[in-house]
Amino acid sequence: MQYFVVMIDYGRRGREAIVDPEVTRREVVSRIASGEYGHISFIHEIADSTVEDVTEEILAEAALPAIESREADLQADRFDHLRDLRKHEPV
Repeated sequence: MQYFVVMIDYGRRGREAIVDPEVTRREVVSRIASGEYGHISFIHEIADSTVEDVTEEILAEAALPAIESREADLQADRFDHLRDLRKHEPV
């Protein structure tokens, strides 16, 4: 039997261990990515009679991919600025 223990820390309100043998690794990752699980203290994988700390691995899997910012179109910004100046010049 294999299952995961996700320990969530609520600060002064205490901690909660979420243990559900039906939840797979993929489900734990998706719950972290969706924000359902937050403020995680640790994640342990229990398999047979062994316990393994898989916190870093699962948090890395759940991390959102880095999206590169597109470069600013400086020429378009300049044209927009010039157009705005023309709109406000005295007639």
